[in-house]
Amino acid sequence: MKKFLILAALSAVLLSCSSNRDQILKVYNWSDYIDESVLPEFEAWYKAETGQDIKVVYQTFDVNETMLSKIEKGHEDYDVVCPSDYIIERMLNTGLLLPLDFSTIPDNVNYIKLNRSPYIKGVFDAINPNINANDYSVAYMWGTSGIIYNTEKVTLEEASTWDVIRNPKFAGQILIKDAPRDVYGPVLIYLKQDELKSGKVTLDELMKDSSDESLAAVEAYLKQVKDGVLGWEADFGKEQMTKGRGVVSLNWSGDAVWAIEEAAEVGVSLDYIVPEEGSNVWFDGWVIPKYAKNVQAATYFINFMCRPDIAIRNMEETGYVSANGAFEVLESQIDEAYDPIDLSYFFGPEADSVCVNPVLYADKAVIDRCAMEHDWGDDTDKLLAMWSRVKGDNASGMTYVIIVLALVAVVVAVIFGNRGKKRRHKKARK
Repeated sequence: MKKFLILAALSAVLLSCSSNRDQILKVYNWSDYIDESVLPEFEAWYKAETGQDIKVVYQTFDVNETMLSKIEKGHEDYDVVCPSDYIIERMLNTGLLLPLDFSTIPDNVNYIKLNRSPYIKGVFDAINPNINANDYSVAYMWGTSGIIYNTEKVTLEEASTWDVIRNPKFAGQILIKDAPRDVYGPVLIYLKQDELKSGKVTLDELMKDSSDESLAAVEAYLKQVKDGVLGWEADFGKEQMTKGRGVVSLNWSGDAVWAIEEAAEVGVSLDYIVPEEGSNVWFDGWVIPKYAKNVQAATYFINFMCRPDIAIRNMEETGYVSANGAFEVLESQIDEAYDPIDLSYFFGPEADSVCVNPVLYADKAVIDRCAMEHDWGDDTDKLLAMWSRVKGDNASGMTYVIIVLALVAVVVAVIFGNRGKKRRHKKARK
């Protein structure tokens, strides 16, 4: 990937001297979130389909807000970017996205039209009641938030509730994502169980709830949790779980897949569960920003990413789950070692009993108790302020130890050229 990025940077410098911006496609994506070999393949495919030359200039980010600021304030002319769900919503609400028009792409290679998941379409339909997000974005990867737990130290029953992060039995061995949005939702769902069960509130309403009352309740709860937290982590938590230093981690399903596989290789048994109270689902999706210069190539690129074989390769490289609803994608994940689950919501009625890893694809019964996160607009600052108060200015000594160990591990990996498996995507969600 580094070699490709260097070449892309050199190409950008050379091509910037040319006025042929229509031969350049500027893509801005999360780091470690694509199979690098599909980029030159797209260039060849685009030439074959349109007869036009294209050069991909590929750049990466690790924080949603960094990407957003470059477009919103800097008016950067990226042609394709891959924000998270709530940022897509924010960009949609503020007029920063161009509508997608795939009518110029022949039907036989219109992979979006052929492979859009009914579940993904439905979720995106609900993002904005006045503007259909499906007309402005195409989902790329998705997953759930849940609990990674050490099966030798934590029972299934204990891990089946969000309150496991407050369980004194695991004090000093709990890892929580340094991601206020992904922690706030699950905690609020736990605290509002009575209202949910009685029908006084829905999950979707909770995902939009930025009231002072709810923020105060979540803050009070997290301050009770705080003393038992081993670390508030951006990306090192799953590695600490594989080494047995943590036994409970509030994390994402994609990281769980990586952690479970890595831990098994060193004799540590991990599993992942979406707690019974409910949770949030998250999405990252392709969009064309307002200031894009090459809309045609951007449209073709988004479509190319939805080709089943490309979606499968990107899944295998990143460890995350493609939002592609093609049956070829499902077939690539079939594994008879797992019990059958119901994926009819995602792939259609034929997938009501399929054997796949339930960490990758959640059963319909799990999805039925999940909802998508939403943008809070100006109230986002209240969330960040609450999060800052919870964490405080002083990290624990163990947190610093973990950070140092993680940095040492990274340095060693670089020195020895051990890239390992790719399932290390960092997502900073505010």
